[in-house]
Amino acid sequence: MQVQNAVEQLRKAMIDGDSIKLTGLVSDKLSYGHSGGHIDDKKEFVHKLSSGKSDFVTMDLTEQTISVTGKTAIVRHTLTAKTNDGGKPGDVHLLVMLVWQKLGGRWILVARQAVKPS
Repeated sequence: MQVQNAVEQLRKAMIDGDSIKLTGLVSDKLSYGHSGGHIDDKKEFVHKLSSGKSDFVTMDLTEQTISVTGKTAIVRHTLTAKTNDGGKPGDVHLLVMLVWQKLGGRWILVARQAVKPS
């Protein structure tokens, strides 16, 4: 349940472009893989969302599974979103894997990889 709550907090922070919440939810060593192959670090990830360069208008997560082993959780889901990146409207449909780690009693995102469905 804690992992599911962390995923939901991340979803909301990504839609809101809330740099403070995003910073608190992700690892300093974040590896955030996009479906096109680019990989963001924490600084780039937070900047893109808080600046509007990457702007999620809506984001729905479906078919979510969560597997927890010790202090590591793997989350998989389908992400469907409306975007407005740099003022350009778009639609996104991705398969996503998130890797979370429990540190100091809270779950933080350490890695993410998205792929386009075949």
